[in-house]
Amino acid sequence: MDFPSYVNKPVGFDAVTGLADSQPALARHYSDMKNMYLDEEARQKLEDNGNALIYNFYDFGVPEKDSDLAFGTSIVYPGKVGDEYHMTNGHFHTILDTAEIYYCQAGYGMMMMESPEGDVLYKEMRPGQSVYVPGRYAHRSINLSDTETLITFYVFRADAGHDYGSIKEKGFRKIVVEKDGKWEVVDNPRWKA
Repeated sequence: MDFPSYVNKPVGFDAVTGLADSQPALARHYSDMKNMYLDEEARQKLEDNGNALIYNFYDFGVPEKDSDLAFGTSIVYPGKVGDEYHMTNGHFHTILDTAEIYYCQAGYGMMMMESPEGDVLYKEMRPGQSVYVPGRYAHRSINLSDTETLITFYVFRADAGHDYGSIKEKGFRKIVVEKDGKWEVVDNPRWKA
């Protein structure tokens, strides 16, 4: 049988960095995260002072067919914007009922999830643990460590698509901030109903 190249050649992931050997990373810097953090002034200062990388991810270009599975890695670097931990943009799937699996390879973090109806879930992630993101839930990865990189491997239905616009427009109902040296989930005062 003649398989596509992503079937014929194994994909390698570095167990320490999460980097892939066959695909360039998609990168998100402070400049890509305007209005995503509560403290926009702190984010702007970080952008002006080097515009460092917050996270990157690898998507292996599997055809967007309902019979295929998309997969890759997400890598969130340690740091904070104000008191808020580094995080991914987060997204719903265009096919809203699509679930997704994340497996933590390294680091310490959290998966924040919320449904359009307002149900909020959050699960800590440590190496060797997986998180199931139910269909209908927007989700974002958050790095809760000051020193370790959060690396996760993900799998979802390849034709599910991504809706980033809803999150950029409204935000998540909850955010994760550091208080007294520990993480805390609090209401997002910038969330728009």
